[in-house]
Amino acid sequence: MKKVIIFGAILIVLFGALAFVTLYSQKQQTEGNPYGKDQLNSLTIKQLDDPNYQNIILPEEVEKKLENKEDFIVYFYSPDCPYCMETTPVLMPVAKEAGVHIDQFNLMEFTEGRTDYNITSTPTLIHFKDGEEAERIVGYQDEGTFKSLLAKWKKE
Repeated sequence: MKKVIIFGAILIVLFGALAFVTLYSQKQQTEGNPYGKDQLNSLTIKQLDDPNYQNIILPEEVEKKLENKEDFIVYFYSPDCPYCMETTPVLMPVAKEAGVHIDQFNLMEFTEGRTDYNITSTPTLIHFKDGEEAERIVGYQDEGTFKSLLAKWKKE
């Protein structure tokens, strides 16, 4: 019986140490993140250093731009969306090449964005003009479609 108790205690200590190391590692990885949150989903953490995910916009920043009646483009995505994983590496280089800034709204971290902006599926790209939605495109698109669309939106 003593061996079972000792074995159980060792397992508890090991799991406790593993949990501590995991939390400590996540805290270090999320320190100074653009989301302004202490805890992030593990899939979001994996994207923090990805050059395709560096234009993060927070909900309050979107609201401020809308109130100021600005023209801007927001890419609504989720790190667990397979179509977003295909779209982002196509869209962001096209936008950079076209000289178009695209703000990225992470719906996994800010779920209220789905209702606030009527996002029914991801990815969704919305062009706001004078603080109002002018046009949106939903789902994966090829490079040519994004080039045409961004060229059109840049002219408007």
